[in-house]
Amino acid sequence: MNFSDKDLKQIEQKGLSAKKVKKQMELFENGLPFSNLVSAAILKNGITKLSEKQEANYIDLFEQKKNAISILKFVPASGAATRMFKFLFTFLDDYEPKEESINSYINSKKDSDLSLFFIGLEKFPFYHIVLDQLKEENPNFNQLPINTQLLTFVRAMLDKNQLDYGNYPKGLLPFHEYKNQVISTAFEEHLFESALYSSEGKPTQLHFTISEEHELKFDEEFKRIEDKVEHKTGSKFDISFSYQKKSTDTIAVTPKNKPFRNDDGSLLFRPSGHGALIENLNDLRADIIFVKNIDNVVVYKYKNEVVKYKKILAGVLLEVQESAFEYLRVLDAKALSKLSAEAAEEKIQEIRVFLETKMSVKVSSEFEKYKTRFQVEYLAEKLNRPIRVCGMVKNEGEPGGGPFWVKDENGSVSLQIVESAQINAKNKIQKKILKAATHFNPVDLVCGIMDYKGEKFKLKKYVDHKTAFITKKTTAGKDLKALELPGLWNGSMANWNTIFVEVPLITFNPVKTVNDLLKTTHQIK
Repeated sequence: MNFSDKDLKQIEQKGLSAKKVKKQMELFENGLPFSNLVSAAILKNGITKLSEKQEANYIDLFEQKKNAISILKFVPASGAATRMFKFLFTFLDDYEPKEESINSYINSKKDSDLSLFFIGLEKFPFYHIVLDQLKEENPNFNQLPINTQLLTFVRAMLDKNQLDYGNYPKGLLPFHEYKNQVISTAFEEHLFESALYSSEGKPTQLHFTISEEHELKFDEEFKRIEDKVEHKTGSKFDISFSYQKKSTDTIAVTPKNKPFRNDDGSLLFRPSGHGALIENLNDLRADIIFVKNIDNVVVYKYKNEVVKYKKILAGVLLEVQESAFEYLRVLDAKALSKLSAEAAEEKIQEIRVFLETKMSVKVSSEFEKYKTRFQVEYLAEKLNRPIRVCGMVKNEGEPGGGPFWVKDENGSVSLQIVESAQINAKNKIQKKILKAATHFNPVDLVCGIMDYKGEKFKLKKYVDHKTAFITKKTTAGKDLKALELPGLWNGSMANWNTIFVEVPLITFNPVKTVNDLLKTTHQIK
């Protein structure tokens, strides 16, 4: 594949190289392997269930240490709210008010989502905002036929010349309504939650990855709520933003794997999914980084319960990290060489047991055959990695990546978060393992990105590039294939040390459709 001078200039402007783009082209041509599942990670085999006493101990550990460390919350928040309102956009496109009533439309289409939306209309946090606007435009709005009222309401929400909620960043939509019609966004709820587990006497730090065109809106929202949130929490806030880097965009191809070109002949590049955010995470520095999606928030009365498990996960990380660092210092100082052969062997076995039992690392079956020097190198290499402690929720039909034991091309087995798209559902064995999964990933992570010397890990070093996705898309009515980089908590963290801990469903409250805002955790009554 040879690129023209014009192509090369476009590639360079993206911050990419021709070599990197050609490698992407090769992935389309050669395809990407499915994950090789060994078994589902379940309780007592990859997922830890803590007792109440253990939970209390981990909370105490976190509370003891939190003021001596730096804490940051990382929130992917670049998505627009379009998909939240998908069934409402369909309704506006398909409904013919002169031909049928809305009830008839709902019945003929069996549209339970639309039915629930209208039944719960007054409970949505934006209800009074939309209604006030409609009444201002038409003082006689309440006298209009009910079908006209409902249709006009939906149009006001989504029309580009009105509230335009479908093109709003999800983080800035009205999410919750408190007393006296006080509205809170997901962005604001993240601030309140983070203040409950931040270090005392230091600003509460949050970093949001957003779309560049939305930064002004986020800035304005923070200015609007800053005084209120700081007064209620007693904390100052240090908010930072970043965008998905253009250099992480990937080339699109035709169904025949040729570069897809726009009408003007230029190459089409597309954002490469949340896996691109490993670059943004790599630019940050903190002792502990909490990772949570923008839409996974709750109204205030549930926050203490959610925060409890944040502290527990952080406590697990701190305990494991402290032991790992101690062992690494022993290995680094060559302290084993000063011990008797028997004592050195005992310490090596102690470290091995720690890796297997506390960090869920599968040590090579060849380990015992290694010479002592190579055993030390092996253990140090396994220990000296970023650590992630991930909450796992019992699967009750909710979508989300699952926890599995996965074998890589070198034969090593490790804990991974795997999406269904990465699994070969046509393979009976893999399908059986998929069905055996008991938990899913609610994107509730606590990450340690500093090493035992106090230096930051180079996170891009730990990405498994073969866990990227190829997806089918369309643009301007033409089919294309797109490449998504390994997901942030999937392949981008594939070579981290991973610990899975069971957490309750209360920690998982995403808003995938607008009707999710009617769920208990998003309502104050």
